[in-house]
Amino acid sequence: MLENKKFKRVFLIIIDSFGVGFDDKAKDFGDENANTFSHIVDRVPNIKIETMCELGFSNLIDNNIIKRVENAKAYHMRVKELSNAKSTMEGHFEMMGVETKVPFVTFADKGFPKELIDEIEKRTGRKVIGNKAASGTEILKELGEVEIKEHKMIVYTSADSVLQVCGHEESFDLNELYRCCEIIREITMKPEWKVGRVIARPYIGDSSENFRRTPNRRDYAIKPSIETALEILEKNHKEVIGIGKIGDIFSMQGLTESMHSDSSVHGMEQTIDLLKNKNFSGLCFVNLVDFDAKWGHRRNPEGYAAELERFDVKIKEFIDNMTSDDLLMISADHGNDPTFRGTDHTREYVPLIIYSKDYKTPKRLKDQMSFAIIGNMILENFDLKPNKEMIQNKLEY
Repeated sequence: MLENKKFKRVFLIIIDSFGVGFDDKAKDFGDENANTFSHIVDRVPNIKIETMCELGFSNLIDNNIIKRVENAKAYHMRVKELSNAKSTMEGHFEMMGVETKVPFVTFADKGFPKELIDEIEKRTGRKVIGNKAASGTEILKELGEVEIKEHKMIVYTSADSVLQVCGHEESFDLNELYRCCEIIREITMKPEWKVGRVIARPYIGDSSENFRRTPNRRDYAIKPSIETALEILEKNHKEVIGIGKIGDIFSMQGLTESMHSDSSVHGMEQTIDLLKNKNFSGLCFVNLVDFDAKWGHRRNPEGYAAELERFDVKIKEFIDNMTSDDLLMISADHGNDPTFRGTDHTREYVPLIIYSKDYKTPKRLKDQMSFAIIGNMILENFDLKPNKEMIQNKLEY
């Protein structure tokens, strides 16, 4: 571990989609020149993220607008994804030691095949409408009233490996929506239909003018193919607390507790409350999804910048309440440049910030070869080792 210091509590916070520049595999994904952080700064040059800069974030991009810091308060570095992917599940899985060589299938080009839709309709008893790649808000404007009136089921996808199902909380009913998604998860375990996640997307409202999605989303994800760092921690009697969609991503594998978040700000408030009030030994693993879902995919750099400013306020509050027993790690799972073409994630390096109140010599470190450095370091902190199937990754200085 850095400076040979060990900690009782580790807090790993994922700014979902916060890339810091395209990597050497970006060409394979059509993502050359993507840079989520730098291009947000270009669009919003007066962005106020003083605490993030002090931690070293601004030193990780080549942008003359943002303030660089000579004496950053945290160890900071860029980390490259080893997996052949650029999405949420593969990114989080790799952090905990799992390499994805064959990414999950996607259906953004033509929608889902007729055979799959027929099977869904047969097994759920619901007629499907939609069946295309779309924004969640736009699909509700287009088809929400039809779903309510005709008692049908909206199915759509995105550039991710997902099958999403919309259902009105009153006319469709939450339990019915969850039942249908559980059936669809079972159907989509066939190799040719194997999406990474089936997502229940409930909404409320009485017309296309006021439909809005609710926090009662539920993800039905494929479980990691091997034992992860989370399971090693749990087996060794460490608490593993997921905040946000961590429980959904890992299908609760290796988690001892899971908390749903209504927003990224809410997720940070939950994390700060845990920091202040829960005495535990282990990991708190947090995903802040609004950066990706609300701003990256919707190509809104101004909204993304405002979310970063809100995060900056909360991370300062978090740091102010840390003790010498606490380690803070901040990273991301992929990029999603809101100024880039399309609405897909972007293949980028992600930041890794490592902060302790006791660190004496924080600095910028070399680029790391895999997101797995995160899980490897967490295990090392608790004197545990990754299993032989996991990615083995030592920190490079």
